[in-house]
Order: sequence, then structure tokens, then C-alpha cells
Amino acid sequence: MTKQSLIKSALIGAMAFSATAFAADKLVIKGSDTLGAKMVPQIAEAFKAANPNVTFEIAAEGSSTGVKAIITDTANIGMSSRDVREKEIAEAKSNGVDMKTIVVAKDAIAVIVNEKNPITKLTVEQVGQIFTGKVTNWVAVGGRPGDISAYTRNTSSGTYKVFQKLAMNKEDYGPKTQKMAGNEQIASEVAGNLNGIGYVGLAYVETPGVKVVLVNGAEPSIKAVNDGSYPLARPLYYLSNGEPKGLAKEFVDFSLSEAGQKIVKSVGFVPQM
Repeated sequence: MTKQSLIKSALIGAMAFSATAFAADKLVIKGSDTLGAKMVPQIAEAFKAANPNVTFEIAAEGSSTGVKAIITDTANIGMSSRDVREKEIAEAKSNGVDMKTIVVAKDAIAVIVNEKNPITKLTVEQVGQIFTGKVTNWVAVGGRPGDISAYTRNTSSGTYKVFQKLAMNKEDYGPKTQKMAGNEQIASEVAGNLNGIGYVGLAYVETPGVKVVLVNGAEPSIKAVNDGSYPLARPLYYLSNGEPKGLAKEFVDFSLSEAGQKIVKSVGFVPQM
């Protein structure tokens, strides 16, 4: 399905969530790059097609910024690719904020290497050893000689934290890992470096010049996420102060509707339905 036909289909769905016209309404959405670089803008585009008076401000600067934006009441909706921490919930409560999480999609964190790298599979243990800096040459994991260049997200990223938990047993990243601002930057660096390795969300695995490696024998697919066989899977969240209301509720409901979930799937994530 082309993007144009997808948006047309989504427009029909979005109109079901448009019982009233919004006059110059604005939705501020902040947080995760994983959600905010592709998925949420495309959902917003389809929603806006049915609600032309609605404007969006979408800032994809990392999950921590999305959590903080809800705590400080500087966004209508936060985006997070990690669980909200207990200390963040406590901080929210101290500010009179009732932090709510809504699972809008699921994702697999794909491990990618340069397309010319002969490596096709790794164990979770090997992945962890690479990103903690315990393994620094491809020979140690069955590859050809070459110093490994490991690319990671930055510390404000939810993916950075989730990957550290799922693949690295919560150990520190190696001192030579290189921090990138987003998924696209990681994929770009790996595509240009024969010895590169990184991790990205499912929406970014088609970047030219990279290939996905199996982890524990499983590929990061919709089936593997749903049946639990892929070990680096996680939910993707919308955040709000209390139950979403008004325009924010309309947008959340549309995101979870059949039309919205078609966009989720088309981007490359795992839909909720």
C-alpha cells in the first residue's frame, strides 16, 4: 500500500474521531525518537487530514524528555520507548501529576551490522560483550579481523536504557562506544563502516547498507515479538497526565484505531491489534 493510499484510508478512520471541529487547536507531543521520528508524524498527518485546524508540535529528543514534559506539563502527550521509572512516578506525584502510560505499539530492538560484514547471527551474550567493551574485535565472535565500532543511542534515549537492560544485564556501556542522537544516525554510521554495529527500532532496519543479525537465532519480526522468541522486544508508550482528555484523547484513540494501527504496521512496528 502506498503512503498516499494509506493516508486516504487513515483519513476515513480519522473522520470517525472528528465529531466536532477543532478551532486552531494544538497538540504538543514530546519524547522518544523511536516513536517521534516516523510513526507519530505519520499518524499526525493522517489525523490532521480529517482535522485541518489542528496543529502539531512534535519534538523527538528521547524518552526522558517525554517523561519530563508530562511531569512539567509542557506537552499534551509524551512518547517513551521504555518503562517509566519509580522515581519519575514519584516526582510526577509530587508535582500533582498522575502519570498514565498507554501502549500504542510494540517494537524489537534490531542489532545491525554493515551489509558486507559476514556475521549473520549473535547470541545475546555476545551482543552484550560487544557493547560493554569486553569484545573489541570481530574475530572473537566468528568474524573477520577488525576493530569493532559500536554505535549506541545517547543517555536520554529510552532505547539506550532498554538495550542496556535486555542485552547487557544492566552493565555499563564500553568507553569506546559512540553515542548517536537517533536511530537514523546509528543506521547511517553502520552503513558507512565495515566494522560498525549498532541497534535500531524496527522502523529503521531497511536503511541501505545495513543488515539485521539474528539474536539467539531469532529475527526481529512481528511474529517473533508476539510469540516472545525475540529477546530484545519492548512496548512503546504514549504518556499523559491522567486519562487523556479532549483533543489528546481524540489523537490517542485514533492512534489505537484500525486506521492508526495500519500506520504503526506500515512504519515497521508491531501493532496492538
